[in-house]
Amino acid sequence: MKNSRAAWMGHGKFGVMVHWIPPGPPPQYGRHLKDINQAVDRFDVDRFLAEFRRSGADWLIFTIGQNSGYYSSPNSVLDHLAGPGRCSRRDLVLEMADGVKKTGARFIAYLPCEVKGQSEAVRQAFAWTTTDGTGQEDFQRRYTAFFAEYSRRLGKRLDGWWFDGAYTWPVFHSSKINTKLYMNAARAGNPDAAVAFNDGSFCCGLSAPVVRGQDYLSGEVEFLINGRVRYGRKKRLLTPATHKLQPPRACLWHALVPIDCMWGHGGNYPDWMNAPFPCVPPKPHQMEDPLYTVNDLEKLVREFKAVGGGVTFNVGIFQEGVVGPKTVDQLAELAERLDKQAVQSAVKSGK
Repeated sequence: MKNSRAAWMGHGKFGVMVHWIPPGPPPQYGRHLKDINQAVDRFDVDRFLAEFRRSGADWLIFTIGQNSGYYSSPNSVLDHLAGPGRCSRRDLVLEMADGVKKTGARFIAYLPCEVKGQSEAVRQAFAWTTTDGTGQEDFQRRYTAFFAEYSRRLGKRLDGWWFDGAYTWPVFHSSKINTKLYMNAARAGNPDAAVAFNDGSFCCGLSAPVVRGQDYLSGEVEFLINGRVRYGRKKRLLTPATHKLQPPRACLWHALVPIDCMWGHGGNYPDWMNAPFPCVPPKPHQMEDPLYTVNDLEKLVREFKAVGGGVTFNVGIFQEGVVGPKTVDQLAELAERLDKQAVQSAVKSGK
């Protein structure tokens, strides 16, 4: 069986994800800008890339859009279907991909695989329907044409996709999903782009790919306990090396875990999540503090790297594109540790 297109994750240290969903999360200062173009123009790419580079991360997952009715990159397909105004004039996604690649890191784009939570205008534009018993073929054709445009524009800058929302759309778990259509669109500009679909993954006790041909597990995690993934409804602790249900060789082990705020700055932890720590709101103009120790993060990375997998840390971000300095400091320390240990291992092995 062939190796995963995401094998490079296992050779890197870790990745970073940010949930900058246009028109953006709460700002660090001033008022929240609701206009899509003003909000996207506010994003300081140079500052963000400097913080990303200092974190030591080897890849970035960045949101094109999710459930707000807006996207942070132009798209002629959506303009044709819904009229202009849904997509920003500035191509923030392309700028981010360019900047990330110049640092020597890799870039993964984020979108939902469906539009159930989108605005009514966007749902109508994509022919989204909740009628039972249909495969929503028209939606599948329109939506894949939409993100195929991003795939072609980004080309080799695009190393992968992280598609959310497979847990909310029953069609995605039936024979009516056109997996080939999705995969071809995702790889329209780069046949080597790694693709993952999120079905809730470890949050729901799942450790298998959603569809055949998936390159890495979405790996969604709610919390860590002593550096290990809290897994499934019974809140077990996951150890990839000893887990009974292993993904196929071509689908990489991968964990995605928030390490300061719960996916987005200012968000609350619902009671049903049973957070293993007290939830402390951030001080004004500050990001939430890191939730775990560097030792915890290191343990997680080591366990997933031991099976050839990777770990992505979701970090909070302000509307201006600023992330938490304490979080960046923590990741920089983690990266330094991992680099030193890699050098020591190489010396011991005589490489």
